[in-house]
Amino acid sequence: MSRNPQARHPLLDSHVLPPFAEIEPDQVVPAIEELLADNRAAIEALVADAERETPTWESLAAPLEALNDRLSQAWSPISHLNGTMNSPALREAYQACLGMLSEYSTWLGQHSGLFRAFQALKQSPAFSQLDESQQRSIDNTLRDFRLAGVDLPEAQKRRYGEIQARLSELANTFSNQLLDATQAWHKDISEQDVTEADALAGLPQSALDTLKANAETKGIEGYRITLDFPSFFPVMTYADNRALREEVYTAFVTRASDVGPHAGEFDNAPVMEETLALRRELAELLGFATYADYSLATKMADGPGQVIGFLEDLATRAVPQAREEYAELEAFARESLAMTELAPWDVGYASEKLREARYAISDEQLRPYFPAPQVVEGLFKVVKRLYGVRFEEDESAPRYHPDVRYFRILEDDAPIAGFYLDLYAREGKRGGAWMDECRVRRQTEHGVQLPVAYLTCNFTRPVGDKPALLTHDEVTTLFHEFGHGLHHMLTRQTVADISGINGVAWDAVELPSQFMENFCWEREGLDLIAGHVDTGEPLPEALFDKLIAAKNFQSAMGMIRQIEFSLFDFRLHHELASPSAGDIQALLDEVRDAIAVVPRASFNRFQNSFGHIFAGGYAAGYYSYKWAEVLSADAWSAFEEAGIFDPATGRRFRTEILERGGSRDAAVLFEAFRGREPSIEPLLRHSGIRAA
Repeated sequence: MSRNPQARHPLLDSHVLPPFAEIEPDQVVPAIEELLADNRAAIEALVADAERETPTWESLAAPLEALNDRLSQAWSPISHLNGTMNSPALREAYQACLGMLSEYSTWLGQHSGLFRAFQALKQSPAFSQLDESQQRSIDNTLRDFRLAGVDLPEAQKRRYGEIQARLSELANTFSNQLLDATQAWHKDISEQDVTEADALAGLPQSALDTLKANAETKGIEGYRITLDFPSFFPVMTYADNRALREEVYTAFVTRASDVGPHAGEFDNAPVMEETLALRRELAELLGFATYADYSLATKMADGPGQVIGFLEDLATRAVPQAREEYAELEAFARESLAMTELAPWDVGYASEKLREARYAISDEQLRPYFPAPQVVEGLFKVVKRLYGVRFEEDESAPRYHPDVRYFRILEDDAPIAGFYLDLYAREGKRGGAWMDECRVRRQTEHGVQLPVAYLTCNFTRPVGDKPALLTHDEVTTLFHEFGHGLHHMLTRQTVADISGINGVAWDAVELPSQFMENFCWEREGLDLIAGHVDTGEPLPEALFDKLIAAKNFQSAMGMIRQIEFSLFDFRLHHELASPSAGDIQALLDEVRDAIAVVPRASFNRFQNSFGHIFAGGYAAGYYSYKWAEVLSADAWSAFEEAGIFDPATGRRFRTEILERGGSRDAAVLFEAFRGREPSIEPLLRHSGIRAA
């Protein structure tokens, strides 16, 4: 395929930042086809050269990295737009590319000539002259060749490719059906019902403003409840109308399933069944007993037994306290709310009432102190004090939506990184919060390419001319994702494969993100983050004391919920070979019977919306959140000992963790920072688990 060299193409021409305004869906497939064809030809030429002369880093690894980066710079904005500005045309183009990209990835990973070339480089005298990051990258590459089935017979190689292509399609289908199911449901409530029947009694003004804005966006009068988190959460937390809570809860927990208001319309059950069967087959093809074993080949944990033991040990410590917490909630609901029995749609509501009664604090009291612009500015101040860098907005940078902002990070007045900040929920944007790569830091023939990140959240939008007022949970979410961003952007690595979060064991990748959350709970941190929307005054001492007192409210219940997800995910990929939807539900019920303390509805289909493991990178890896939390809590304890803004400790965390990327094993990096192996005690203490 060829094109006019004079014609500019937004996906094929080199750019510092993606030219979002120029990207059209009909450009996507031809561009990816051309890039893949170019890459294949270039790689064959590299292999031919390597067969004539012993390869070097400069003749093999560096040009291959450049090819990968060019493809990534075209695909990254496409993938990001698919998640944040989803449309039928873009979805179709994105879907059309998945098979091509999967086929190319399999071809690359199973290319025996390329594998032999890297083996020759590894075995050559030149290898010992390479720096640590280059050697690590080559070792990872050889490992990944084997994990891609380079040693398999041809028939099994073909089957591996078929499986990977299908898994890619299934993940996209799961994500699309979940998005469609989320957006398919809404409930409209008239102004008259709100005024005369108090249909939305209990909801704070901020929530009412959001629901009214939802309706106005669709050109209707009154209020619209949707299943997007900024709409769903306040209804479940504050609505006095129990029937309304039940209706919204039912719609939410049955998304993309065989039950509920859209039963069978977007059902992800067949997707899950096929995904799990193919993952098991893939693992067995490569010589692993289960997909869990395969998943752990690139993680810190030594084996399935260690992961399950870790989770069960945490459960043993937390379950007794979680049962006490739930018993307290039941007693409060009986005595103060006249609820003889708690249903699943009552737990969030009753918990908020208990928290307010016990600590005299609510999210609505805190919201005015967390206007989004102030929180973002406070985040920048925290990072500047920690690492000495500053932030500068660039309003001329290409953007894909008016809400999106672009910032540069500067050190000694020189730019070292950049990021897009996309804070608010909107139609066509998948739920949740995440960080993703736009550009990776790497050495090029023209100098060092600076890293650029996408930082995406789904917070409540501003209404009218008022700034968005965030909950404290939303503030910690922003800090969490920015921790991932700092890991990507403050790296000093110049080899793409181990730069930023690349090459980092998946069960350690949450360390920098969870670490950043701690500043949202410290007086010194909050003095930089919080400021009243009208007066700018800092968070009053009385409110701060209540916030800290309530920090570990129902913390054991929260921990058990995370352990439930983790055990379900890991056992699902370790114990079940080709499970039916019924098998999946039975396993989830078994896990819940063993450790859960809150009531559950028989129609709850949580698994059908568990995008982390069916459409994300956390399959047989959701335990990573708790595993990494051990590391982050212990890392934070070093700051507690020295002072949370201690320059020496901040410098050490930056140089030993953030800057190193995947250049060394995560355990080695942690010990270099902390001076010892990690301890679980800080996690238990920070979480308020008395078993510590």
